Amino acid sequence: MRKSLNQTDAGVPRWSGLRLALLAFAQFIIAIDYNIVYVALPDIGREVGFTPQSLQWVVSAYAVAFGGFLLLGGRAADRLGPRRMFILALVLYGVSSFAGGFAPDALTLVVARAVQGLGGALLFPATLALINTSFAEGAERNRALAVWGATGSGGLAAGAIIGGVLTNGWGWQAVFFFTVPLALGAALVAAPVLLAPDPVNSGQRRSFDLPGALVVTAAATLLVFGLASGPEVGWNTVRSTGSLAIGVLLLCAFILIQRRVRDPLAPLRLFANRSLVTAMAVSFFHHMALSSGYYILTTYFQNLLGYNALAAGLAFVPLGVLAMVGGGKGAALLLTKWGTRATMVAGMLIYGIGLVAIALALSPGGSYWAVLPGILIYGFGGGIAFTTLFVAAASGVAANEQGVASALGSTSLQIGAALGLAAALVVANVGLGGVAATTSDVVDGSYGRIVRRRRGFPWCGSGSDAQAGSGHSPGCRHLCRSCALILAQSP
Repeated sequence: MRKSLNQTDAGVPRWSGLRLALLAFAQFIIAIDYNIVYVALPDIGREVGFTPQSLQWVVSAYAVAFGGFLLLGGRAADRLGPRRMFILALVLYGVSSFAGGFAPDALTLVVARAVQGLGGALLFPATLALINTSFAEGAERNRALAVWGATGSGGLAAGAIIGGVLTNGWGWQAVFFFTVPLALGAALVAAPVLLAPDPVNSGQRRSFDLPGALVVTAAATLLVFGLASGPEVGWNTVRSTGSLAIGVLLLCAFILIQRRVRDPLAPLRLFANRSLVTAMAVSFFHHMALSSGYYILTTYFQNLLGYNALAAGLAFVPLGVLAMVGGGKGAALLLTKWGTRATMVAGMLIYGIGLVAIALALSPGGSYWAVLPGILIYGFGGGIAFTTLFVAAASGVAANEQGVASALGSTSLQIGAALGLAAALVVANVGLGGVAATTSDVVDGSYGRIVRRRRGFPWCGSGSDAQAGSGHSPGCRHLCRSCALILAQSP
């Protein structure tokens, strides 16, 4: 009988290593696709016909689809087979990237980005399910996830660099075409050889919980959509607050459905797994810090330091290198020596120290060298924490539920990312002094619209100087002032 290549076999380490390389490469594609488009946004806005207010949807369409379909993708991997979903997701990535590169207008490009997000939502849990069922829990799986996490961190840094090179040399379309051969090659050439066919279900047929899938997909999509819309249209509009309220109600309805159906999409017993629940909570804060940090740094490099797309991408190289070291060798070593809990605490602590160091170094007259120490600490700690989060999410979970467990952790991560970006923009708006902002200005979005019109940048404020409100502490005043100036001033 043919032996499954998805089972660890000490006798064929070559297959095990190649299989892990393929799965890590899939995470590299996800990470690159998340970050490669950022430095191309100014060119996309000018050439495709986006308004300053609508340009954010080149990023947000991907995030909304990714966050909205993750649980569905996770359960699909468990029910339909992770190998099948892995190949389908990569094909979606390749086709949508090809369509995005030829997009003639803004709507087509946003739709292409949304389909890329759907591909990511299917690929992420399928990849983790394949890793977690191919490598035994403990040191072996920790090492595999360390390789996976380090490759993802490298993809984030490479995305910024490659995006800058491609945009400068061949235009914004090249950032989409770049993904096409990577995704289709992995799907159609490597995966059929290195991944064994999904096991045939023996015995009883199992239902898919279609009502639960539809409700939770709508709930997660509306939550991410509402968070992404708030900074653009204001927090007291139907589009933002209405979406969030309906999303919360649908989430409550989803919980009721899961209690009643025979074969739930996300079995509630998973929430009794303390390791998984902790990973979900920490994932939320991890990506809240990641999205706000990456966005503020990208804008700082290009708007205040005057870097072009290529220089801004190169500025992220030290962060990516330290994140790879932290998420790879660092996380593997600490997990073996300290265990999951202590490693997660250490990673998040280092991550937070780096973020504070960056915030304190930001200033309108600053330099790259002033923020570099914080960037290095931020990258190293974030890499350790990211790998450890998914070690924790997989611990104590049955093989046939690894997909949905990974999706639960990643859904928390995506909602945290959306909230982090929204929070960064609110802080910046409150800190601007050139155009006085009241609480109502921030809530109804009028302040954001005023400053966006002046600057012509999709998310930014404006003003020649910035002051924090008199009620803030000196530290808060510095943070608000720094963020405001970064997001407001043009070179």
